[in-house]
Amino acid sequence: MTDAPSRREWLAAVGAAATAGAAGCAALDSLPADGDRDAPDVEPGAGDSTRQTIPSGVAQFRGSLERWGYYPDETVPDAVEEAWRIPEVNTGDHSAAKASAVPAPDGGVLLPGDTGDLLAITADGEVRWRGETDAGGRGIHGTPAVADGRAYVGAYDGVLYAFALGSGELEWSTNLGGSIGSSPLYVGGELYVSVEFPTPEGRMFAVDAETGEVTWAEPDHRPTDHPHSSPAVSLDAGRMVCGSNDGYLYCWSFPDLEFRWRFATDPPGTNSGEIKGPIATYDGAAFFGSWDHSVYRVDLETGDEDWAFETGDLSMTGPAVDPERDAVYMGSHDDHLYALDASTGEMEWRFRTGRPLTGCATVAGDRVLTGSKDGNLYALEADSGEEVWRVEHDGWITSAPRVVDGDVYYAERAPDPDGGDTDGGGYKLVAAE
Repeated sequence: MTDAPSRREWLAAVGAAATAGAAGCAALDSLPADGDRDAPDVEPGAGDSTRQTIPSGVAQFRGSLERWGYYPDETVPDAVEEAWRIPEVNTGDHSAAKASAVPAPDGGVLLPGDTGDLLAITADGEVRWRGETDAGGRGIHGTPAVADGRAYVGAYDGVLYAFALGSGELEWSTNLGGSIGSSPLYVGGELYVSVEFPTPEGRMFAVDAETGEVTWAEPDHRPTDHPHSSPAVSLDAGRMVCGSNDGYLYCWSFPDLEFRWRFATDPPGTNSGEIKGPIATYDGAAFFGSWDHSVYRVDLETGDEDWAFETGDLSMTGPAVDPERDAVYMGSHDDHLYALDASTGEMEWRFRTGRPLTGCATVAGDRVLTGSKDGNLYALEADSGEEVWRVEHDGWITSAPRVVDGDVYYAERAPDPDGGDTDGGGYKLVAAE
């Protein structure tokens, strides 16, 4: 394993922060010393490990602090039709999952693209504003968190941005490193995000959501080796977890952020067990997939493996958790979506698509939505895996679908960037009349 860079090397690598917006950009030349951070006002152990935590007024990737992708009060229609399509949301050729939509408090959604823009879209399909980053063609890979009248999103220029929800004006930006593929997690006025460095290295940060100032930087530069994964929190266990390309799952106590343990996939440190997707916490455990072809359940207290389920190929999606069924839904590059018993890891059913699954599945009511690189968005019965409907597209469906008031929002990868077809759209589906 490469030695972690010194603080001076790290500061030199990230450089001066960009200046923008009325609040300006937080400088990184005065990181808080250990013990100086005011932890968010959350109480470890106050949660329920089988109930998700959705802070009031907050919308973010996978919905909750635990990152379940579970929306029990939503319904998926029996049949759907396209309400609108926004062209050229995604134009690039990278194969990682595309960013996903999150609901805006006044209706509509916020949807980032790999063009480097964050779009605010009304429910009728009008683009109200377009927040521009400096990422350009490197784009936005993560999904924004929405809170306090702002949309917070990281981009592949290594900068964390805060845009005003009403106008799209940039309020602050903080340059944290080489690139950000992680989706920030908003908890109690702080944003938690993993950042990639070119060595390859990485680091976890906490950032004040009001000012953009760094309140905590992982002192030993964990996670290492390009953490593209998005962190999750369990208030019940008092833990925060995040994966990385080095094949380890990292764990800190929460909210005091003391490092506790790391769990190795097989074999660790070889880039054969990369953990690319978001982590989910449920029932005292962390759930995630790995490039070693396995889906894992790991105990949050001890870091010990509870079970591992072997798929037929690598897994880089994130889990969807359904506590009513005690089920975890996970995709694989073997073209299947798996429904696993969360307690035992036994397979309950599997559904085969035409190509690998890269984006996360979503549970809405009694149905599961998943996209595939075969260009289809699928709706399945959660109990059986029986197909309800599919919608065909020209591009890969690798964003996580989001259901809002019975409508389905998602995005596709550009169909053929190398061949000149760079029109990857953003979609809204509604119940068919």
